Amino acid sequence: MKTFAIEYRFRFPDGRRERYDLRIDAATLELQQDQITTPPWTSLDFHQCPNCPLEPARQSHCPAAVALVRLVASCARLVSYDRLEVEIVTPERVISNDIPAQRGVSSLMGLILATSGCPRTAFFKPMARFHLPLASEEETIYRAASMYLLAQYFLRKDGAMADLDLEGLKRIYADLHIVNRTLADRLRHAIEEDSTINALILLDLFAKNIPFVIEDSLEEIRYLFAPFLTKSN
Repeated sequence: MKTFAIEYRFRFPDGRRERYDLRIDAATLELQQDQITTPPWTSLDFHQCPNCPLEPARQSHCPAAVALVRLVASCARLVSYDRLEVEIVTPERVISNDIPAQRGVSSLMGLILATSGCPRTAFFKPMARFHLPLASEEETIYRAASMYLLAQYFLRKDGAMADLDLEGLKRIYADLHIVNRTLADRLRHAIEEDSTINALILLDLFAKNIPFVIEDSLEEIRYLFAPFLTKSN
């Protein structure tokens, strides 16, 4: 099985170090995980998302929650405004920064959720394959819209209708908002401080903002495409 690795290294304020070595299947883009002891808050029927298509009779645990167990345990006492020294190693680059804890945890959490096997976050697998650590809101908006439109290109090549109005992307992010909100309820039973919850809230800000950006026809970044929009071309 061919995999690729993305590694996050955290140095906590108390000097403790944690390394999160994510091995992702190159074909399925799903996280390869070792066997772990699953705490009660990972059970599928514990604060199950109302839009979850999985059935507790067939699957006992929430894949997103299970994928987050180690991250949640290591950051349980971390306060969101604590500073983290972060180094991220991808196949293409190394990025390092000193940032608020919630931002570093949010970046790692977004990657984990996209590759966790959750059917509602699976749409973000292409972004996980070309992971951009610590992405800004503008970068995330650009990447999400580009990813979705490329998917529509492939659909059109296969003879299906292409959604150039991005209505499907709105629905994907509406579902993601529900997942984030419900997952936060799970995490409140697992942590002592607020960094992990706030990291999820930071992710959710993107989820809530995307539909409004789409409504405005992505005018915020339209200027970037001036060479394509010039009539003389």
